[in-house]
Amino acid sequence: MGQEIERKFLVVGDGWRHAAQGEVMCQGYIPTQDARTVRVRRVGDRAYLTLKGPAVGLVRPEFEYPIPVADAQTILETLCQPPLIEKTRYRLPLGDVVWEIDEFSGDNQGLIVAEIELTSPDQLVDLPAWIGAEVSYDPRYYNLNLARHPFKGWGAEE
Repeated sequence: MGQEIERKFLVVGDGWRHAAQGEVMCQGYIPTQDARTVRVRRVGDRAYLTLKGPAVGLVRPEFEYPIPVADAQTILETLCQPPLIEKTRYRLPLGDVVWEIDEFSGDNQGLIVAEIELTSPDQLVDLPAWIGAEVSYDPRYYNLNLARHPFKGWGAEE
C-alpha cells in the first residue's frame, strides 16, 4: 500500500532560495465528505490524480497516478471546487533528504511552507536555519483546507 509520511513547517527568511529549483503547479480538489481527498495536479506537461486517506499521526495512505494533461485541465475546470491551489514548488536536496518548499500564489499569496517526506514517523531530521514553526498537525495548512479557506482570508487570530 502507498503511504505518505510527512512533516510540514513554516518557512522564515530566504536562505533556501539560492539552491532551490522550482516549478509552477496548479491543483484542485474534488469534494468529499470526510478526511479522504481526491486531488488533481498539473505541473507543466505532466498531470496526476492523487487519492489520500485519513491521517493517523504523520502517516496516511496515498496513491498517485499520471493522467493526460488535457484530462487534468478539464477536471480542474469542471469537477474541482474553486479556488484552485496555485504555487511554485521548490526542491532542495540537503544531506540525505529533499525539502519541498511551496510558495503559494493566488488566494494563498504570502504563505510559504516546507515539507519533508520521511521513511518513518520517528525519523530524525536536521532542520535548516530557514525552518520556522512546525505545522504538521495544524489542519489549516493542509492544501485541501487552503483551497476551502484560503490564507488571504485568515484573520489576525489565526
